[in-house]
Amino acid sequence: MNLVIVESPAKAKTIEKILGKDFQVKSSYGHVRDLSKKGMAINLESGFEPSYEVMPDKKKVIAELKKLAKKADMVWLATDEDREGEAISWHLAEVLGLDPERTHRIVFNEITPKAIEGAINNPREINKGLVLAQQARRVLDRIVGYELSPVLWRKVKPSLSAGRVQSVAVRLIVDREDEIKSFNAVSYFKLSAIFQTGNAETLAATYPGNVENEEIVNEILGQLRESKQFSIASVEKKPAKKTPPAPFTTSSLQQEASRRLGYSVSKTMMVAQKLYESGMITYMRTDSLNLSADARNDAAEVIRSRFGDEYSKTRVFKTKSKGAQEAHEAIRPTSMARQSAAGESSEKSLYKLIWERTMASQMADAILEKTTISVKADKVEKEFSASGMVIKFDGFMKVLGKSSNENNEADLLPELKVGDKLSLDEAYAAQKFTRHPARFSEASLVKQMEELGIGRPSTYAPTISTIQKRGYVEKKSDEGRIREVLIWKLKNDSIEKLIEREKYGTEKNKLHPTDIGVVVNGFLVENFGDVLDYNFTAKVEQEFDEIATGLKEWNKMIGEFYSVFEKDIKETLAESKKATGARLLGEHPENGKPVYARLGRYGAMIQIGETEDEDKPQFASLLPDQSISTITFKEAMSLFDLPRKLGEYNGKEVTAAIGRYGPYVKWGNTFTSIPKEAAFDVYSISFEQATKLVETAAAEKAKSVIHSFEDEGIVVLNGKYGPYIKKGRKNYKIPKGTDPEGLSLEDCKEIIDSSPKRKPR
Repeated sequence: MNLVIVESPAKAKTIEKILGKDFQVKSSYGHVRDLSKKGMAINLESGFEPSYEVMPDKKKVIAELKKLAKKADMVWLATDEDREGEAISWHLAEVLGLDPERTHRIVFNEITPKAIEGAINNPREINKGLVLAQQARRVLDRIVGYELSPVLWRKVKPSLSAGRVQSVAVRLIVDREDEIKSFNAVSYFKLSAIFQTGNAETLAATYPGNVENEEIVNEILGQLRESKQFSIASVEKKPAKKTPPAPFTTSSLQQEASRRLGYSVSKTMMVAQKLYESGMITYMRTDSLNLSADARNDAAEVIRSRFGDEYSKTRVFKTKSKGAQEAHEAIRPTSMARQSAAGESSEKSLYKLIWERTMASQMADAILEKTTISVKADKVEKEFSASGMVIKFDGFMKVLGKSSNENNEADLLPELKVGDKLSLDEAYAAQKFTRHPARFSEASLVKQMEELGIGRPSTYAPTISTIQKRGYVEKKSDEGRIREVLIWKLKNDSIEKLIEREKYGTEKNKLHPTDIGVVVNGFLVENFGDVLDYNFTAKVEQEFDEIATGLKEWNKMIGEFYSVFEKDIKETLAESKKATGARLLGEHPENGKPVYARLGRYGAMIQIGETEDEDKPQFASLLPDQSISTITFKEAMSLFDLPRKLGEYNGKEVTAAIGRYGPYVKWGNTFTSIPKEAAFDVYSISFEQATKLVETAAAEKAKSVIHSFEDEGIVVLNGKYGPYIKKGRKNYKIPKGTDPEGLSLEDCKEIIDSSPKRKPR
């Protein structure tokens, strides 16, 4: 019997169908062993040797695989072909105690009968270079996280964490936000005119460049009004061609799926994983643009049969990114003849994207004709121009279609020749504004990281998910704002100035740094500039590649890094100051004390006064939609109008305020949150609205009470995860099979006394 071990159950099922009854395919469910949770798990004095342990949730999996491996004639380690996959195979071999004589390592980049058979016929040994490269990454990340996180706890805020690549990704977003804040929009005008031909056809043309101000706009419009002759100065037709894009890499697939389908980076990878495991596409973590000879021939055959010989053009693309694995393949369908995929709608949509892109990459160029018409007005110095594009042969566009700027505009251009007379119908100049650099979307952040050499295909999605989970970055949409713009119009010899309104600043799912993200980034850049340097991070990735190919020793590379890093840690801890991101907003109008927006132990807040003052400073938490970097002095001072006294209800005072967990209403000793979706906030909530919230909360709480033993301070409650006992601030599980309705006070006390005592953290 042959035992094949893969990472995922879905992959196991597909491969078992292909291999047949002589092979048993089992899943390791990903990594089975990792660095120990006890301490750093790296021996700094002994060559950075890591200490591994089997993950608690994998002990049953390992026990089962051990039994099967002992019985098997041959064990085939068939994990993914990248560093992570190689490391999983190595850990499995170590943990299962596999005999090298009865162990084969096989790899394939697609789950098809041909690829699996080829892998079985060409087994190899575990690639120790790839394993050491993965180990170096894991060790380096553990050192950074383990030593840097406690520094953040002491110098910024408890419970924070830092990561080598994640922190650099946050820096990219913070740096972009700084660019946006320092950007000053400049206005200019775009001038256009509509002409009539002798055949009563219209020709829309634009004045070259940007017009700086209204004075020049008036001057040009005045010259147009005075002009008596308008004629065609030139008609230029030029052949052009457009080349298809390369097949997908991980990065380009994530970008296109975001642009075309609106998928997040993590969703794209999740759907692509399903397609790969079901045998529909090749491996989805790759930075190679290469297509195998079989794939190119397969595509050529399908293209010729569907569209004709003239549409086929075999192409070989070279990968530009550093460290790319040319032996690997780009992401492509396993069969070009399969135009659509089965499964959920997301799988069908992503597969269609991959199929079209791969097909297009092996198709002929699109042949275009670009037409440019210049119009001369006798009193105006510069010529107006109109241009468009005619598609003579669609080539790869047959599959990919036309982009937004290839709408056959030239089809609408009238047939004109040099010297033809025109008449001016109207001209107008619209005010425009320069735009600040765009905030990153998940996909554009991946593109930037790839260009800088930060991370690899397998790390893009986890990095972007991590920085959002840690609260350093958040995804936001902005409906935009309205502003007034000037329009100058020339019609019937009359120049008129109009004011119109336009929407600007609309954003969808863009990445914004949070207050904590900005403060942590500032602290790390100031004290650990090497670790957060873009070039340094890219250099580390190159060194991992060198370790993989045997050009560099992994522990020597870690040692070079650690000698500098350890020095930075010691120097930073020796400093007394903390990082709060404090921003001086002004002085209190009554006592002259400074007013700061800063980060505190429980989040962003406003502070009046200095911590060294005899009188303790006053504090107020920011509202959820407020930020340290943008809050105004007026908005900050209004936070001290809280708590608002609303009135008395059943003999107890009702107030509205903001606390650690957001805005709330307090009635006596009862706290009720103000819902985010409510039509009122902490400043506008009325007494009636507040009492209604209190009554609703009290009614819900009453529903949850099964028994109440007030004298003993014990309550039996129905909670989110089922019934439980509460005494003071502590909760106790009710044993399985016990009816909570039948519990007496003595039963509750017995359960409390017999409950295991929690160990202090």
